[in-house]
Amino acid sequence: MTSRIVYLTGADWTDGDEVVGIERACLEVIAGLSERREPVMTTHVIDRMRKQFALPSLFLALRRLEQKRLITCDNAGMIGLTDEGHVAGMRILRRRRLLERFLFDTLKVPWHEVYREAKHLEPLLSAVMEARIEALTADATTCPYGNPVPGRSDVSPDECVLVTAPINAWFVVMRIDEEAGEDSCALQFLWTRGLRPGVPLVRRPDACDGLVVQRADRRIVLSRRMAHFLWGRSKRSEG
Repeated sequence: MTSRIVYLTGADWTDGDEVVGIERACLEVIAGLSERREPVMTTHVIDRMRKQFALPSLFLALRRLEQKRLITCDNAGMIGLTDEGHVAGMRILRRRRLLERFLFDTLKVPWHEVYREAKHLEPLLSAVMEARIEALTADATTCPYGNPVPGRSDVSPDECVLVTAPINAWFVVMRIDEEAGEDSCALQFLWTRGLRPGVPLVRRPDACDGLVVQRADRRIVLSRRMAHFLWGRSKRSEG
């Protein structure tokens, strides 16, 4: 079992090994979805990955992960990580998020490009490069999108998604959902409007064309899809 986990998360994965590459990508998505503390369904994983991989390949990858005892899947399609799967998935997230931090802070890669670059580079990291990036990002507890680095921080138990925040409530953005990383245009939209981790907003009554927030003196209209990308802490406004 240990050898399988090391193989799935180590630098010996290559683009030529398509089967293991899809398994690895599925495990990473499942680990990221599990951070929401919501049920992870097969449909969620398929929806996230169907633009990258053919459906038969995705179903095969999920079956192989189950055979390797890295995930469980019940008759209703609910997916869970085994203890071994959790370790393997969190290691992938840790490596990628530290790499994101390195790319953004040190190499000055634009915020909206960091996720995709790190996603491409992370499987190729050697043990030497992983150690160097660990050292160069020693103070980092989150990636540039606010998502926690496993082993250094955790998702806050009191955070919620923006669409559930009360009207006229303060909402402090804590992190950007991993799903937004697949869409560089969505990340660019959030960046240009200042909707980044640490930014305080007030949710206002919805408009007919979307959800409305106020940042300082600026009124911003978001689609429901975009609002689902923003996780944070909410409290009732005093005013």
